Amino acid sequence: MPWVNQDLCVGCGICVDECPAEAITQQENRKAIINDNQCIRCGKCHDVCPQDAVRHDSERIPQEVEANITKTKNLLKHFQTPQEQSQFYERMIRYFNKEKKVADQTITKITDMKNAIGKGK
Repeated sequence: MPWVNQDLCVGCGICVDECPAEAITQQENRKAIINDNQCIRCGKCHDVCPQDAVRHDSERIPQEVEANITKTKNLLKHFQTPQEQSQFYERMIRYFNKEKKVADQTITKITDMKNAIGKGK
């Protein structure tokens, strides 16, 4: 999901004008923000931003990992004994393994859809 680096955005509005889904708006400070629910992931905002302020979501992986770790640490406070804590860690590992499995299966299905283009399917 694209996002706007607020430190790089100069508020020119080019991305707002070019967005076919009207998913980008400008805040009071004129800096752009992308509505994740409206974004159709066309990439036009990436292409037109003269400041390279529209960034790829892969850049946020370290922050997302850290947010998951912080959440896990905060939830860990509810478990007192080493056994409870160990069981909790196992549940969190299963949760993230499930998320990984969902992502992997989704990627496989989308790849199949992409490969079916032009094959009449």
